[in-house]
Amino acid sequence: MEADESLKQEVLRLVPQQEPFRFIDEIISLDDEQIVGAYRFREDEYFYRGHFPGNPITPGVILIETMAQVGVVAFGIYLLSRQKNMRPGDMKLPISLFSLADGVEFKQIVKPGERVIIKAKKIYFRKITIKASVSMEKENGEIICSGELSGVGVDQ
Repeated sequence: MEADESLKQEVLRLVPQQEPFRFIDEIISLDDEQIVGAYRFREDEYFYRGHFPGNPITPGVILIETMAQVGVVAFGIYLLSRQKNMRPGDMKLPISLFSLADGVEFKQIVKPGERVIIKAKKIYFRKITIKASVSMEKENGEIICSGELSGVGVDQ
């Protein structure tokens, strides 16, 4: 069953990464099997000054981090709340640690100002460990990168 708008907003609010290291603007859809989120890379992102001057390109590690924030962190918060049968804001959340990127392939670059769509499908969620197949695409549907990402919650 698709999460309602208030639940999507609650999950988004609980993602611990903040400016200047938050790469998720919205959760488009969310249910027990998948999540879809979006982010627009702003032209003034701090990393463009050095990657690369005069020809800025979003670093691959930032693309992986963006996929992890949607497909591991936000999705994990939601799935943990479902597992505990609680609203996300009513739980003491563990710190979510991104733990594995497997088979990540890059097919496109992302320039400043571009909006990306991140889609993750659950492979498994056990206790506080998540593994998902995650892809990032441009708004026209072209695949930018994809792979399997994992994360684990660590109690604070």
